[in-house]
Amino acid sequence: MVMISQVEKKPVVDIFPTKSNKTNFTGIPVIDLSSPEDAKNLIVNACQDYGFFKVINHGVSPLLVSELENEAIEFFNMRQYEKDQYCPPNPFGYGRNKIGTNGDVGWIEYLLLTSTNFPTNSKIFSSLTNEYVKEVRKLGCTILELMAEGLKIEPKNVLSRMLSDENADTVFRLNHYPPCLDPNSNHDSDLNNKSMSHGRTSIGFGEHTDPQLISIARSNATSGFQIYLEDGTWVGVPPDETSYFINVDDLLEVMTNGRFRSVRHRVVADSFKSRVSMIYFGGPPLMEKISPLGSLMEPGEESLYNEFTWFEYKSCTYKTRLTDNRLSLFHKHSHPVH
Repeated sequence: MVMISQVEKKPVVDIFPTKSNKTNFTGIPVIDLSSPEDAKNLIVNACQDYGFFKVINHGVSPLLVSELENEAIEFFNMRQYEKDQYCPPNPFGYGRNKIGTNGDVGWIEYLLLTSTNFPTNSKIFSSLTNEYVKEVRKLGCTILELMAEGLKIEPKNVLSRMLSDENADTVFRLNHYPPCLDPNSNHDSDLNNKSMSHGRTSIGFGEHTDPQLISIARSNATSGFQIYLEDGTWVGVPPDETSYFINVDDLLEVMTNGRFRSVRHRVVADSFKSRVSMIYFGGPPLMEKISPLGSLMEPGEESLYNEFTWFEYKSCTYKTRLTDNRLSLFHKHSHPVH
């Protein structure tokens, strides 16, 4: 029987060491949502420069976050056979090691849930998840409206309406990355092998971009999240339990005609401590047509992408590997993707 180590309830803060050749990289952009007039322009700058930023004063209840994380920890600390028998991923439910159906693996176990159905192992867990997703969806709408204001496009809800739509296709994911001491270990059989050598790390979740509009992530105090910079370097993002990290996703890159970039990112498993993260993936209704916003286009500016529906793009993601550039399949040939 494969057993996963117990999740640590109070991990110690650890800044993941990284090296970067980007001399002008000064750190993750931090956006204070209590100052919307400043935030709207700072968000646009962050989306253009990195496709990534952190928000503070976000309004999500710390108590709600804490209670949900504790429920997630209780779930991941169940015996492995209990989790394996419960809600296998198809694609939603509990899964481990395998990410998708195309051969990607990671040092991870997870719960993947739709935005309207939370079949967890307890009513309390399900109720907290439902309440949390509502709060984070509201946060996502606020951020998208600030983006629109910063871009000077109207109406203000041109982006947020897709998240607030009752048919919005969004996903909620809870990830647990157990400590991993051996980067060459077999992901299927060595998940809790105590003979692993010390000091090395393994990929918890391989490099990729998120396909939706926007991703809103929060983790415990264990490091491991990294983003890819345009100069070809990876930089570690120091964890912050009180804040949210925002990813620009593929659809938002298309709708801004490349002004915003979908951030490539990955997670490296820590050698000694567990990492628990919760991510809200905000997607539009399935039949929503995706193309660059006309109100954003300059006179004579050409669209970089062919129009497609979210359903078409989502279907594409199920057929590709994590590292694949899915947007290239919808990019106009006169503007090749780099």
